[in-house]
Amino acid sequence: MIKFTALLLLVAVPTLAPMSAIAGDHGNHKVKESREAIKDISKEMKGHMQRAMKSGGPIEAIEVCKSVAPAIAAERSTENMEIRRTSLKVRNPANAPDEWERKVLETFEARKAAGEDVKKIDHNEVVELDGKMVFRYMKAIPTQEKPCTICHGTNISPKVTEALDNAYPDDQARGYKAGDIRGAFSIIQPM
Repeated sequence: MIKFTALLLLVAVPTLAPMSAIAGDHGNHKVKESREAIKDISKEMKGHMQRAMKSGGPIEAIEVCKSVAPAIAAERSTENMEIRRTSLKVRNPANAPDEWERKVLETFEARKAAGEDVKKIDHNEVVELDGKMVFRYMKAIPTQEKPCTICHGTNISPKVTEALDNAYPDDQARGYKAGDIRGAFSIIQPM
């Protein structure tokens, strides 16, 4: 499994060119694999969140986000694909973006501001990481009116605010509106 703690970006492709332009069919395959992995993880996380909201409301959903969602990403990560979520405004400091991710997230915000549909925003490139060439992919996570804004929005109930403060003392992930970029899935694959 690739470790994110010692992430060092030494060389980056100088443009935001799609992987297919960089590595042909091999790049297209990596993009497809990444998109499929994110689709599967998103579906599984959504199922857990829906069940939590039905059985215990937002307070139970907070626990799912805190423990189940990271476990799903960890279970799906392998030596061939490291998967995680990050954001410019993290709820959990362990999910803070590395330098490459931060730059891509800032580019995502600019693309959204230019009118691009958040649901379609993604980026990939080949970079050097720890002396090896790797494929990196990010896909924006759009904020939905419900259930996202219940815990990430601008008008969070006092009970939910208290639960968030207890679960995440350093929480920055509030103030979102439907359609905002909540964060992104981030994937690393070896070349």
